[in-house]
Amino acid sequence: MVEIIGAVVCALFSIVAFFISIRSFQEKGFLFNNAYIWASEQEREQMNKKPYYRQTAIVFLIVALIFLCFAIELILEAYWMYIITIALSIVAVVYAIVSTMKIEKGWS
Repeated sequence: MVEIIGAVVCALFSIVAFFISIRSFQEKGFLFNNAYIWASEQEREQMNKKPYYRQTAIVFLIVALIFLCFAIELILEAYWMYIITIALSIVAVVYAIVSTMKIEKGWS
């Protein structure tokens, strides 16, 4: 029973992350990015938001996949899927760091 509840919670988190990812790919809605959140109003107005929306969309897509893997793992009791979730987590962190460096240098 606990596994089912955990799987449902993970699936809900996955759906929310997919929704945020889709909205970010469309460049609509709130921009969930530290560069935007911590910028002043003047900086926000002058900021090119397109690369930040893309970065946010890709990171939230990976997070959605991580939660989806957790849900599948709990339902199927396939504990080997931890390898996939760890790999996706590493990919998300590396992507966030590399893309932030690219955005700051103006390569995107």
